[in-house]
Amino acid sequence: MIKKLLQRVFKTKNKPAKSPNGADANVKCIPSQIHRIDRSLLSIGAIKTTQELQKAGYEAFVVGGAVRDLLLQVRPKDFDIATNATPEQVNRVFRRSRIIGRRFRLVHVMFGDETVEVSTFRGSHLSDEGQNGGESKIADSGRILRDNVFGNQEEDAVRRDFTANALYYNPATEEVLDFHNGVADIQAGMLRMIGDPVTRYREDPVRMLRAVRLSAKLGLKLDEVTEAPIPKLADALQDVPASRLFDEMLKLLLSGHAISSVIALRKHGLHHGLLPMLDMVLEQPLGARFINLALKNTDDRVLAGKPVSPGFLFATLLWHEVLMAWQKFQKLGERPIPALHMAMNDVADTQAEKLAINKRYSITMKEIWGMQPRFEQRAGKRPFALIEHPRYRAAYDFLLLRCESGELPSELGQWWTDFAAANGEQRVAMLQADTEPKKRRKRKPRKPVAAAASTPVAD
Repeated sequence: MIKKLLQRVFKTKNKPAKSPNGADANVKCIPSQIHRIDRSLLSIGAIKTTQELQKAGYEAFVVGGAVRDLLLQVRPKDFDIATNATPEQVNRVFRRSRIIGRRFRLVHVMFGDETVEVSTFRGSHLSDEGQNGGESKIADSGRILRDNVFGNQEEDAVRRDFTANALYYNPATEEVLDFHNGVADIQAGMLRMIGDPVTRYREDPVRMLRAVRLSAKLGLKLDEVTEAPIPKLADALQDVPASRLFDEMLKLLLSGHAISSVIALRKHGLHHGLLPMLDMVLEQPLGARFINLALKNTDDRVLAGKPVSPGFLFATLLWHEVLMAWQKFQKLGERPIPALHMAMNDVADTQAEKLAINKRYSITMKEIWGMQPRFEQRAGKRPFALIEHPRYRAAYDFLLLRCESGELPSELGQWWTDFAAANGEQRVAMLQADTEPKKRRKRKPRKPVAAAASTPVAD
């Protein structure tokens, strides 16, 4: 239905739209009768933000991925607003707002629990002189380091990455402004880069990851010209701050299409700058089965609207690398538990060079790994202590993945499932005989008795 409606767009005449600097820009102005965006899918914050900015005399549009999702009749997760107001002007309009960012200044506007991100129309980073001033800085590699350059709406559309993201929706008039035939590309199932892809990827290598993610998430095929340079430019990711890579990787893995995204990462050679061990792990039958099961479970939870722990997810992706390091340290003569902790630290440190996993997630990751040997201890008080651990549920789910992939016998996972469901007496009956030699307590040496002090005799 939506496809037929969008086909009608191109029977309409192009309508010139006034850009903020007064110049006419040749854009497609698509009315609500054609695009059929359901206005009820917009958040209260997005509507109020555009309304207040327009009341203050500025232009304001819902922009980018939110408009793309609205055209696909999908409720966007968040809303971005583009305006001709500067960050300082936006900040003055909204009492509950703050200016953020160094690479490009933005404003976060708060409405209850919702945060709406507002950006000023961007100009060309090739000039220090924007409509409202600003500054830009470019590395020798071509990567944009800073681009606080403001411009008009037409320039802003040119600066956006893909045609499907260069769309502007005005909730007041319910019109969509399309500068680069993004609606046509969405209709054709195509993801196309605006401008020369090589230049755009060099400006921001993260765009390669975004291309893979959006293609997998939206089912859009990468345009040949957009796709061709990616493998050749994959090394450019090494020039990107590790924290930015982590944020983009998290979006990719939590998109609900993690399996297809990881396959695409490997296809284009992008995983070498993020998860280089994937090749080694996926060449092993057990490793490939384990990761595919983990990613499928993640996708199922995301698509069902259930929460997903990033720490758990990265624990699954790196587990077989930990296993290999664990075995290596044991062969070198280390005892099992110290060897596991050495392996955990070794893998985490190596991975940090490529992808800076947030500390709170890496702590969860290590706790899940560290608890795995304890599941094989089913005697005495140890199972009772383990089941009370704050990370028990995550570690238990991890254990079930190991059993399902064939790494451990399924009987072990079933025992813990039954143990958790049993009552006190049943749990005691399930315990196995404790065959581990009991450690003899070392007696503390007695403290020598202090000699009694002699009492002086009075004369």
